Amino acid sequence: MNNRIALQWLAIHGIILAAFHAAALGVRLADQDAFATARGEAFTATADNPSAIYYNPAGLTQLSGTTLRSGIYGIYFDPTFRPPAGRPNSGSSYSTKNEAAAVPQLFLARTLKSIPLSLGLGMYAPFGGGVSWAHDTGFYSVAAKSALTYLRFNPVAALKLPAGFSLGAGLTLNYAKLYLAQGLRPTDAPLANYFRFKGDGWSAGFNLGLLWQPQEKISFGATFRSATSFRLSGYTEFVEQPVIQVTRLPAVTDLTFPWNGVLGVSFRPTPDWNLEFDADYTQWRSMGIITLRQQQTPPFPVQQIIPVHLDWRPSWNYSVGVTRYLTNGWRVSAGYLYTQNSVPDKFYTPLVPDLDRHFVSIGVGRTGKRLDFDLAYQFGYGPARTVLGSTPASTPGQFAGQNADGTYDFISHAVIATLGLHF
Repeated sequence: MNNRIALQWLAIHGIILAAFHAAALGVRLADQDAFATARGEAFTATADNPSAIYYNPAGLTQLSGTTLRSGIYGIYFDPTFRPPAGRPNSGSSYSTKNEAAAVPQLFLARTLKSIPLSLGLGMYAPFGGGVSWAHDTGFYSVAAKSALTYLRFNPVAALKLPAGFSLGAGLTLNYAKLYLAQGLRPTDAPLANYFRFKGDGWSAGFNLGLLWQPQEKISFGATFRSATSFRLSGYTEFVEQPVIQVTRLPAVTDLTFPWNGVLGVSFRPTPDWNLEFDADYTQWRSMGIITLRQQQTPPFPVQQIIPVHLDWRPSWNYSVGVTRYLTNGWRVSAGYLYTQNSVPDKFYTPLVPDLDRHFVSIGVGRTGKRLDFDLAYQFGYGPARTVLGSTPASTPGQFAGQNADGTYDFISHAVIATLGLHF
């Protein structure tokens, strides 16, 4: 009966997950569990709850019985843009229209009794993003709106080995949906003009994990998440009055999300303390030149084959976290996360207003016999980044004489709550 309830909750949550749109600033979503977020995402060498399916699948061998863990990450973010001196709108400050988002996650884990094997299934969103800018920013023909939804289904297995080693591996089935919009002229008035693409697709990948605890006070963790390549099929829609009326054409593009690797070390000087440091590397070079191919010839001057230059670069995230375990199953945690920007000035795009970011988090949780919960608050801050000498990623901005130059910054407030059930 308990297993049946768990599977029913898994199915219901999967429907809910599919209905959510991840509209957070940036592309990668690392916040998949309230306990991990409270520790600044420094969790790879700890990974002692079912969210290990994401953070380090080898950590599942530390669990017993069947555990269901479900949560939601809610964020309010306020990115801003200030045009450079010399533009007609200089002195103005712009914020995006989408300032709040909520992203759920669900993890189910079971450790077998007869053999040292643990199984798990996760449903979560490792990537996502969305921004919508006003049309008088001065970069309407470069960027107007973006929306990315990315859902992952991730079955895993983990094996406990001698000498304190555990290995984990899983497959990923991934769904992505992308929407992009920009203008064909510098402004949207007095004559309507825009260019939009919408497409979706599926991809498969894998993830791996290693956990080694040579002694009680220290453990090492490593995890690897493969790249995932999509063919996004959909359509373009564009208008440039009075020359081009509303036109819709079938279109496809190939998009590869990057591979990612994390190394972590956890130090536990006493059973009451856990300190961890993680180094996280993402190979964003897969976001080089993205080619949009329309499958019919569009009216002049719209191109049939449209290259979009991104040239993103690899980046590092560094995190440190600490947990103090109290009596009666209670715990308090704090953490810090630094994320390095990946989008260079040369082809900077306001559709992904990337910059170096700092996150500070705190949280509280409790482990009970049947019920666990964690609650975390996260504050994010992005120091001002001034972009100069940028080139539009695609031809409309080049023809319109616009670019993404200006100053970008942001702050964010996020709360993530997670509930766990033991069966």
